[in-house]
Amino acid sequence: MLESLQNHLGERLDFAFHEGRSDASSLVVIGHGVTANKDRPFVTALAEALSTAGVPTLRLSFAGNGESEGRFEDSCISKEVDELGAVLDQVEAALGDRRARTEIYFVGHSMGGAVGVLRAASDQRISRLVSLAGMVATGEFCDRKFGDLTPGQDLMWDKPECPLSQTYVDDLHGIGSTIGQAREIQIPWLLVHGDADTVVPIRDSEEAAAQGSRTQLVTLPGVDHVFSDGGTQAMVDTVVPFLTQLD
Repeated sequence: MLESLQNHLGERLDFAFHEGRSDASSLVVIGHGVTANKDRPFVTALAEALSTAGVPTLRLSFAGNGESEGRFEDSCISKEVDELGAVLDQVEAALGDRRARTEIYFVGHSMGGAVGVLRAASDQRISRLVSLAGMVATGEFCDRKFGDLTPGQDLMWDKPECPLSQTYVDDLHGIGSTIGQAREIQIPWLLVHGDADTVVPIRDSEEAAAQGSRTQLVTLPGVDHVFSDGGTQAMVDTVVPFLTQLD
């Protein structure tokens, strides 16, 4: 469907497209979390399952992550919200005449969940939203996970390719929380969170789910932040029906 993708700054974004039915009435875009990329096993598994169910699905790496262009040090929620807008522009153009009969859904994991909420609160092109262990209290997350690190010197989770930047810290503190935008979400919104998640606490999803009138929270017992072991199948079995059901 797409030969290339760029963000709003012209940086090339790495992506993979999974074909669905030729007459599909929806298309799913999947965004990842911090220090991750489009190739996380559970992201690929979800995309493949949606494709098998007939739904075309695009999974992407935000700029500075994976094989995408850009500096990791510039990666932050606000930049990725703008990047998602640029991706939607290009998806619409690629759909052409099919755009009028194709709904666009977004699935975001962890920090990508925050990106999805902020974009969907102001962009009516997203007609269904899924948050996988979605980050809500962004400032608290930054303090809890990286508060003892020095931006510009230390690494996020000891990953050499992921230096902690002042841009990232300032952006998460500047946003503070996405709970205000959660109240503005009027589309069907599924939140999936494992109760063994030690990266983003399940209370983030619980608080967000309480804000909307069309939200559904599914708690996965014993499942961690990246849906390891049996968590991936449980997540897929929850998300695919939500994104293929008719209103």
